[in-house]
Amino acid sequence: MKPAGSRLRVLIDAPDIAVLPGVHDTLSALVAESSGAKALAAGGYSATASMLGRPDSSQLSLTELADFYARITERVSVPLLADADTGFGNVTNVARTVRMMERAGVGAFFIEDQVYPKRCGHMAGKAVVGVEEMAGKLKAALDSRRDETVMIMARTDAIATDGLQAALDRMALYREIGADILFVEAPTDLDQLRRIPAELDGPCLVNLIDGGATPILSASEFQDMGYAACVMPVTATHVIVKALKAYYGDLLENGDLRDAMHHGVGFATYTELVGLSRQRAAEQAYLDAAQALTGAAGAS
Repeated sequence: MKPAGSRLRVLIDAPDIAVLPGVHDTLSALVAESSGAKALAAGGYSATASMLGRPDSSQLSLTELADFYARITERVSVPLLADADTGFGNVTNVARTVRMMERAGVGAFFIEDQVYPKRCGHMAGKAVVGVEEMAGKLKAALDSRRDETVMIMARTDAIATDGLQAALDRMALYREIGADILFVEAPTDLDQLRRIPAELDGPCLVNLIDGGATPILSASEFQDMGYAACVMPVTATHVIVKALKAYYGDLLENGDLRDAMHHGVGFATYTELVGLSRQRAAEQAYLDAAQALTGAAGAS
């Protein structure tokens, strides 16, 4: 199998827009893959929710975030696009971040130009670092990359702080430095959405948050605008919360276990999803092989 980055690049470069559903954890990644997803996205919002039950505000360490991604890439075969926040420090720290992302097996990751501690891109109160600082961090990331198949994305949050033109100017510089994919966060209207891919020279990604700042359109509409990829990084987390609230509400309000059980997929469906039958078959095959070997040795 080709490296994850190579497979993701094929999707990004294809005429049709790449749709990358976000995942909440390893189990949801498995569900997404089994549902037909060709690539996945994961980020700090859902990682912080699943690991800590807290908001997306730079509460995870680099090691924790890289481990979160590694657990996903170990379990699914489709490529993963990951969030590396602000790079976890200065240019020296960014170099280590790149190595950790590569080791985690991601196909691509982005570094953003927010001030640390960062916030979710659709939250109020954001601030961005100077363009020189971000340019240095991006250059350090690109120079530190050992696996050239892994794509390094640049993200700017400057729309919220300085307006669209400032964000476009930053992103044009980031592309000139060598960013593989361009991510202008949180455009707030259709005009901004159209201008981003029209005025930037490179594949652009649009980030969709249910209840966020960016208008939600169809994948084909974003494709017609010129976007190469769209991601929905947090929706799976929101869906899980809604489903669990419905289940726990039925269970605790009604007190009838039978009424609550209909929310789940059932034992057989779940165990098949996580590969229990394949695991048991492999165990039996090795047991049979071992018995054959020991039997042959005893006969001789």
